[in-house]
Amino acid sequence: MPSADYVFEKDYKLHSIEEVAEYVKENKHLPDVPSAKDFKENGYKIGDMDNLLLQKIEELTLYIIEQQKQIKELQSRLSE
Repeated sequence: MPSADYVFEKDYKLHSIEEVAEYVKENKHLPDVPSAKDFKENGYKIGDMDNLLLQKIEELTLYIIEQQKQIKELQSRLSE
């Protein structure tokens, strides 16, 4: 099973926070994550779900890193 570390590759398409928010608003679940209905009807493989959850954690890490960059930029501007 492939690791979710592909999230850290330069060519990985990380959705913008705005895109994720819109998707969640419309679909009531995260992108690439099966809906509760899908889980109920089809079940899931634990290994696949572990990898999917790791992917989402790694995406969250990338969002946090980007937010930290923005915070530092804003702090720098305020200090000027």
